[in-house]
Amino acid sequence: MKKLIQLYLLCLLCLFSSMSLAQDLVLARTPALNPNENEIAFSYQGDIWTYDLQKLRANRLTIHEAYESNPVYSPDGNNIAFNGNRFGNNDVFTISREGGFPKRLTYHSTADKLTDWSHEGQLIFETNRTYRQIEWDKEIYQVSADGGTPFRILDAVGKMASISPDGKYMAFVKGACRIEREAYNGPADMEIWLYEFASKKFSRLSNNEVNDYLPKWKSNSELLFLSSVNGKYNIQSIKIEGSEISKPTSITSFSDDGVNFFDVQGSSIVMERAGKLFLQKNNEPLQEIDLNIKADYRFDPKEKKSYSNNLSAYNISPNAKNVAMVIRGEVFVKPLDKEKRRAHNLSNHPYRDYDLSWLNDSSLLFISDRDGQYDIYMATSADPKKSDLSASLRHKLTRITNSPENEGDLYVSPDGKKILFKRTSSTTELILANINSKGKISGEKTLLKGWDAPNGIKWSPDSRYIAYSQSDLTFNNEVYIMDVSSGEAHNISMHPKSDYGPFWSEDGSKLGFLSQRNNGDSDVWFVWLQKEEWQKTKEDREDGFYFEEEEENSDSKKDKKDKKKSKKKDSVDPIQIDFEEIHHRLDQVTSLPGDERQLIISKDGETFYFTASSNVSRGSDLYSIKFDGTEIKQLSKGGKSPRGLQLDPKSDDLYALRMGKLNKVGTKKGDFTAFPHSAKMTIDHNQEREEVFEEGWMAIKNGFYDPNFHGQDWKALHDKYKPLAMAASTDQDFRYIFNLMLGQLNASHMGMYGSNPENTIKERTGRLGIEVKPSKKGLVVNHVVMNSPADRSQSKINIGDIILEVNGEQMGENSNFYEFFQDESNNEVLMKLKSKDGSEREIAIRPSRSLGNLLYEEWVRERKRLVEEYSGGRLGYIHIQGMNFPSFERFERELTASGLGKEGIVIDVRFNGGGWTTDYLMAVLNVKQHAYTVPRGAAENLEKENEKFKEYYPYSERLPLASWTKPSIAMCNESSYSNAEIFSHAYKSLGIGSLVGMPTFGAVISTGGKGLLDGSFIRMPFRAWYVKSSGMNMENGPAVPDVVLENAPDDRANEKDSQLKKAVEVLLQQIDN
Repeated sequence: MKKLIQLYLLCLLCLFSSMSLAQDLVLARTPALNPNENEIAFSYQGDIWTYDLQKLRANRLTIHEAYESNPVYSPDGNNIAFNGNRFGNNDVFTISREGGFPKRLTYHSTADKLTDWSHEGQLIFETNRTYRQIEWDKEIYQVSADGGTPFRILDAVGKMASISPDGKYMAFVKGACRIEREAYNGPADMEIWLYEFASKKFSRLSNNEVNDYLPKWKSNSELLFLSSVNGKYNIQSIKIEGSEISKPTSITSFSDDGVNFFDVQGSSIVMERAGKLFLQKNNEPLQEIDLNIKADYRFDPKEKKSYSNNLSAYNISPNAKNVAMVIRGEVFVKPLDKEKRRAHNLSNHPYRDYDLSWLNDSSLLFISDRDGQYDIYMATSADPKKSDLSASLRHKLTRITNSPENEGDLYVSPDGKKILFKRTSSTTELILANINSKGKISGEKTLLKGWDAPNGIKWSPDSRYIAYSQSDLTFNNEVYIMDVSSGEAHNISMHPKSDYGPFWSEDGSKLGFLSQRNNGDSDVWFVWLQKEEWQKTKEDREDGFYFEEEEENSDSKKDKKDKKKSKKKDSVDPIQIDFEEIHHRLDQVTSLPGDERQLIISKDGETFYFTASSNVSRGSDLYSIKFDGTEIKQLSKGGKSPRGLQLDPKSDDLYALRMGKLNKVGTKKGDFTAFPHSAKMTIDHNQEREEVFEEGWMAIKNGFYDPNFHGQDWKALHDKYKPLAMAASTDQDFRYIFNLMLGQLNASHMGMYGSNPENTIKERTGRLGIEVKPSKKGLVVNHVVMNSPADRSQSKINIGDIILEVNGEQMGENSNFYEFFQDESNNEVLMKLKSKDGSEREIAIRPSRSLGNLLYEEWVRERKRLVEEYSGGRLGYIHIQGMNFPSFERFERELTASGLGKEGIVIDVRFNGGGWTTDYLMAVLNVKQHAYTVPRGAAENLEKENEKFKEYYPYSERLPLASWTKPSIAMCNESSYSNAEIFSHAYKSLGIGSLVGMPTFGAVISTGGKGLLDGSFIRMPFRAWYVKSSGMNMENGPAVPDVVLENAPDDRANEKDSQLKKAVEVLLQQIDN
């Protein structure tokens, strides 16, 4: 008995320990060490703290709603700089280590990330302003700790810059791979570079294919940084003695949990690792820093909320008296009455409830993960005197399924006797079962099983058939009708372009669907279910047939109509379907520009409703059209963007969601009538965060493209990272930990994203299109972006001009130029300038909101100039910005604009982030000319002159896309990503031409995602890509150019592009030979 008691107590202790671990762990981030090595600063609860290493006492320096992090001590240790988003994005601030009011040093609506505080009193930060055009790295700036206008200090792009104590060197990082991918080994890895200010010389310090980052100077001659060269992030050291640079040596050698962040001062190193802070002094054993902070919350851990919007899904009861709703993962029910707002909460917990389906008027089915997996539950009234869910104050929840797999996507048959749902494990099954009025399921049968789940499932009105769409392995969706009794399915769409979104007409005559089979977008189509109906002409429908029975008199017709109205639900006429060659009986209903969506058919089968983009307003609107394509009407105006359309069970009207609220939509006038709701809930943010972690983890478990998770134990990663995530004191830190876990899979196209709880000021900087540098006389303009506000005739600013005043304020030594343009976009600002000749003038300039496209055009314009120079005018140049349709249309245009009269063309996908248009480009570049034509008037004698026209063919009138049949060469680099890599692989493997540049990122997976309970989103890959000719997996398998060449960091500053020059040389050699 004594042993049993001891065992019981031990179990309780273990349970208590696991529950309290997250509470006891202080997840402090981005630690910094002061010069005296006796104090650290760090971020916790989104504020800046210090910790006295001798007195073992923590002190909170900042207390603000904003998220603040990344502290850096001043060289004398008296002040601390940090990042904070007090004004909508990261700015740089300083504060005394004793506390006080922070001083703001940067004023710009791009993110400024602090990286160092130099011994000369300059704060170093990375940003995106006017120098970075297309590159993925950042601009490196500095600003005085006393204030003033920041300016760029490096004629190259990079990040994480750190200045040596003597000011002789800058160490910085180049590379685009995410830090979270600890095991990444490829061309886009981050590398440490060294810049010597005096000689303007660049040297690469690390040279491998793993991530090396976060350089920190230990002394004038020793640089520390993080590297995953040994599998986990560890601190390494490089010695720099004049021109002698040593090989990296290891300072730490962790093999379980790597170092996430560190700082160094003298002989001490502070590091962030495994959710804790550690200190190492004089190479002594590592000591954990026990912060032991007991602090109040920044935001209330529990929050009572009342929602009058935020409705994400709904379902109308069969009798049209109640509506069930989902708001923030909780299920509510209320009367379908616009005068009654109160909604009853059926959930009252932090888990995810969704996917509503009424079993009958008093029983609601839904999906929930409240017991650890997704199962079917039923809500009923617990008051025997009140069966109506919205009238009862007592509710009962019953678990309907309890299988080891996840259930989802409920579809109750119209007669209420059958239910369809999906069951997911490694594959997805579509399950059919009987269900009684008490919710008991029996007679389960698998209708479909495979890698792709059927979508858009709709029951036929007689509960005999289902319609759905499903994709094959070529990812073409087809629409099917299945007899649920026999399981026999019929493809009714039969087309190589996607068909989806089926909807039955209640009269049993038609099945509508959406199709992309022509016009390049989604249009409304339908299939005639009976051959006899399909064969009728318009006149047959209007006039009838000669031998039809004599028309009934009006009284008998009225009696028949009344009798039809009184028919009960269970007496629906069986639908007759003629399946033979059914795919020939298709009619197109719409052909509007853009996509038609959300198809619904009126009960009599005569009118089709759908949404489409508005021609005059942003958003979409509701339309109606007769089944024969006539009488199209725009029912709503002004881009109302209704979604979640449902037919009213008792009328011809519709219901829709708009701006998170339920509306009834009249189908005659398109009027929207709101049905307000008031839904109250208590949000326990800690419990909700646990649900978000589990939900995100489960999404990856069920959806990650590799069932072996790149060799990782996904469950073990869950158990390792969940306590750390639950110890996070902010949403930002929670996502940081979750993304560290995702990074262990070493896959691209992944991440958890979300909004932040803080409600801070949102400033927006007006952009002039100039780069400035402070001088004793004012701010000297050293660059003007073409076509920017500063390049317009009425507000022209020239390189070399000195800015003296802005809106009457003199630009003094401590003036921050950018401060004067906060929230001034599109407003005129007065500026006083001094020209090179000494004359002064005043201009009124209207800043713009963004320069992004102008900076890109500036980069492309320079590439075109260089190609013209390098090739002597023989070649054209096209850069493809993204693998999307606007970029493809520009590519087609540039074939003429840049290629007309040229002997060949350079096609550049460097810095292209991907998309989907590779096959469009392949179609253009793979055209083979098989004939030539000669029009009348072009030749006087066809027999003698026809061969002069061999290079001419009427491509524009014979092909749906443009064509290029002359020589070409393609360029890629380590920032060619995803579909840009597929293009590079295809261009090379199909033998279209040579590939020049650097190997691509190695990030090719089709990606999807899932929305989570708190509104955050997890992105995840679901489909692998392989090169057909070699069988190589393109994920972590880059496209390797025929000619590999790296651009120097200062190529751009020297008006060079070495890769481009080589591409021109190779193509000209091929043309000439």
